[in-house]
Amino acid sequence: MATKKKTAKTAKKTTKKAKTFLQAPINKKLSAEEKIELYRTIVGIRRFEERSLRAYNQGKIGGFLHLYIGQEAVATGVVSLMEENDHIITAYRDHGHALAVGMSMNECMAEMYGKHTGCSKGKGGSMHFFAPDKNYWGGHGIVAGQTPLGAGLAYALKYKGVKGCAVCFLGDGAVNQGAFMETLNLVSLWDIPVVFVIENNGYSMGTSLKRSSAEENLAHRADGFDMAWEVCDGHDVFEVREVADRAMTRAREEHKPFLLEIRTYRYRGHSVADANHEKYRTKEEIEDYKKNKDPINVLKQQLIKEGTLDEDLVKQIDKEKKEEADAAAQFADESPVAPREEIQTDVYWEVDNDTEGKLKGTYFFNDV
Repeated sequence: MATKKKTAKTAKKTTKKAKTFLQAPINKKLSAEEKIELYRTIVGIRRFEERSLRAYNQGKIGGFLHLYIGQEAVATGVVSLMEENDHIITAYRDHGHALAVGMSMNECMAEMYGKHTGCSKGKGGSMHFFAPDKNYWGGHGIVAGQTPLGAGLAYALKYKGVKGCAVCFLGDGAVNQGAFMETLNLVSLWDIPVVFVIENNGYSMGTSLKRSSAEENLAHRADGFDMAWEVCDGHDVFEVREVADRAMTRAREEHKPFLLEIRTYRYRGHSVADANHEKYRTKEEIEDYKKNKDPINVLKQQLIKEGTLDEDLVKQIDKEKKEEADAAAQFADESPVAPREEIQTDVYWEVDNDTEGKLKGTYFFNDV
């Protein structure tokens, strides 16, 4: 009896909390169409990732494949807050962010297939999506390697006197890298308008947070660098927006860095090659998150309850996104690989454009 009472009390508290985030000022500004667009984006990322997994298992995709399934509300929520002069950069689990900024499924899928129609002309693969026209500076395969680059983007904004911020995503496994710690020191010293978003899914590659970090509250690292920080959950897109808005606004208005830890979860392994993802965590743990905190279900229930969404539209959006993902796979399959003469292009801008800064000595196979 006591257990039932406690459960009911917890459920009531959770409902109240969800209602609070939905009614936060930044979320109350959203129109019904904008809320539905958030749902479309989250569903689109999920269906794209599921179709990518199928393609990988069919041998269509080589190299690594780091799926974003379970974390969709993080990228969707943060990107939805971007203004004209904001920039984002992330690590190798980059598909969700790419789709959230408006990259097409076609160019993303083709890139993973290694095709010339891909966003990086098939030369980057899954970990290296880029869209400079959308202020998206990519996925990066070196753990924490994107963090000083994110600081550099923000430094450029401040140097040029442009009101904006750079949002740099990283995983919980990257926080212990020296490059990240050095970057935190510099951005605090120089008042750089960067927001570091730690997508804490709890397991780095395959090691739990308890075993990899002496301080499990990762945002507390900011205290050592006199930086502002905050922690939130990542399954509710409205909670992500409410907290990230404060961080991004502070960066833009005050030219101050911010460390935001968003606690999320990935359903799959670190990458598709992670065959042990159900050994270092339990199936019950995974199923509990799917049942109670799935980003799609959480948002769907909120929007249906307030009358913004109905079951027919839910089915329609799901069907559209599945068809879009299937079409992207067909597009990638039918796209050409890069011609042989393309092997040396788009590698070093200085060389391609014959500038004074071009490399001297041996460049690939030719003397320059």
